[in-house]
Amino acid sequence: MADVNTRPVVLLMGGSFDPVHQGHVAVAGHFSRLLAPDSLRLLPAGDPWQKPPLKASAADRVAMLRLAFDGLPVPVVIDEQEIRRGGGSYTVDTLRSLRAELGNEASLAWIIGADQLAQFNTWHDWRSLFDLAHFCVAARPGYAMDQAHLPPEVATAFSQRMGTAAQLRDCAQGVALFASNLSFDMSSTEVRAALARGELPAQSLPPTVLDYIKQHHIYRI
Repeated sequence: MADVNTRPVVLLMGGSFDPVHQGHVAVAGHFSRLLAPDSLRLLPAGDPWQKPPLKASAADRVAMLRLAFDGLPVPVVIDEQEIRRGGGSYTVDTLRSLRAELGNEASLAWIIGADQLAQFNTWHDWRSLFDLAHFCVAARPGYAMDQAHLPPEVATAFSQRMGTAAQLRDCAQGVALFASNLSFDMSSTEVRAALARGELPAQSLPPTVLDYIKQHHIYRI
């Protein structure tokens, strides 16, 4: 009997990746194992409107992404559309572009951290996002994911959409999947600060990324 579940599953991770660190790799790896996607698409931001100006160039951030995710047991695509677009990077615009490219039947799953969940209602046109993709949420130390600690509208929106990995794979958008058993305690801000002090945060960076940073003297190293 033929496999009836032919819907393509694409796992998405956006971010500044300034620089990409082990937390990014661990979260992407976790959801890749959980969802068995057809591909993982990384979307480095052009000009993230909710963050300070980026320190590394777009070319360097893309190069570090290639190094960090080399060897992940899922096809990896680096999508530079937000860099090419210029101006503010809005997730809703990126997802609309991906829908136009990949079609309405593809299951698109966007990874966010608990820190992003806490301010999800500040994202541009945030209520439309569930019409475009699923959202996979990874825990982070210091950020609660229970309803009592989230903005009420965010808590309601996500609680109404809680589902399983199987449910996410079986439809195109609108499922919320939480990974409370996965937590990483690192950030690009902390990594940059350590590098600026002349430290080498080897535990926070993939070895190939740290070598690239040293060779190209990024973040004052």
